[in-house]
Amino acid sequence: MKAMEPISQIMTKNVASVQQDSNLFEVIDLIKKNKVRHIPVLEGSVVVGIISRTDVNRLTFGGLFEEQEEIDESILKMLTIPQVMTSNPKTVKGTDSIKEVAHILSKSEYHALPVEDEEHHVIGIVTTTDLLRYLLQNLN
Repeated sequence: MKAMEPISQIMTKNVASVQQDSNLFEVIDLIKKNKVRHIPVLEGSVVVGIISRTDVNRLTFGGLFEEQEEIDESILKMLTIPQVMTSNPKTVKGTDSIKEVAHILSKSEYHALPVEDEEHHVIGIVTTTDLLRYLLQNLN
């Protein structure tokens, strides 16, 4: 196993993201369309937050992604992304090692970390699932 490889080797590169002034319906569409659980929230090209499927489910009593028809959409219309997202999330650089990122995820409550370049532009996202997949592929 090459734990010192950069995280850019296993991160998801084509990241679905949303601008912070978008609405929650856009977040829901991205989650469903891309079959992801975490969406980086941007201001321009800089990460200012992250919003998860769990964050949205809390607002809809868990029914949104279980195809319940009776969701109170007024809640989603009333709230903004900044009110729901985790602000100023921990981010990592694409050059950080897989081992460093695994350590961060194992010691925190995070399940996903946006990956940035040197100019703080989002270039990917790494999740606990990415790390587990890497581990499984590299077990002898």
